[in-house]
Amino acid sequence: MSKSQYPYPPDEFDVRGPEGAPVGVHREPRSGWSSVWPFLLVAVVFGGLALGVMTYLSDSDPSTENPPTAAEQSASPDASADEGGGEGSGEGDAEGSGEGEGDGSGEGDGSGDGESTEEPSEEPSEEATDVAALLEAADTSAYVRVLNDGGPSGEAGRGSDALGAQGFTNAVADNYPTDDSGQTTNVVWYTEGRAETAAAVAAVLGVPAEETSEQALSDGDVIVVIKQELDIAE
Repeated sequence: MSKSQYPYPPDEFDVRGPEGAPVGVHREPRSGWSSVWPFLLVAVVFGGLALGVMTYLSDSDPSTENPPTAAEQSASPDASADEGGGEGSGEGDAEGSGEGEGDGSGEGDGSGDGESTEEPSEEPSEEATDVAALLEAADTSAYVRVLNDGGPSGEAGRGSDALGAQGFTNAVADNYPTDDSGQTTNVVWYTEGRAETAAAVAAVLGVPAEETSEQALSDGDVIVVIKQELDIAE
């Protein structure tokens, strides 16, 4: 429609506004803060709610509670019962078994102060048993010559005395008849049929069993050749 065909008379709305003035604006322009603060308010409110929920859940969770201190644990009856039992529960008085006292804290004096009424039996040593058994099988009337062949002075007499103390009735001491027997250690020689007697002699004088041997002797049933100190059995 052209201007000439416009049927209404001109009014103030038909007047063109000044250059650069807003056209068709009926409200005052809004500031930037007025458009932002509603979003900030929503964020603050929901953030506070979320924090409150998390705090409530953490307070109600028993796993997040602080563990009891060492003092509280030691004061609890369960802990004291586990460590040492009730006061006096460790006391015991048994004849021959020992005494123990418990004070409830796990510490006790129960090292075994009991007194046994049984006397400890004294068993003979294996060496003494062997010597006694060998002496029972030996002929203590056999002729035993104890000859010192470069050994300590008086060792032959010491050996014959030891044999006499064990029941040998015919043990004599002397020096070896020649300069050297050719031996380097104490030995026991015996004639045929005198092995058991020689074993008893060797056991009494501490001569090893492997140093006893059968020989063709011209004088004596058993001969002891001494080259070093005898280890006489007690």
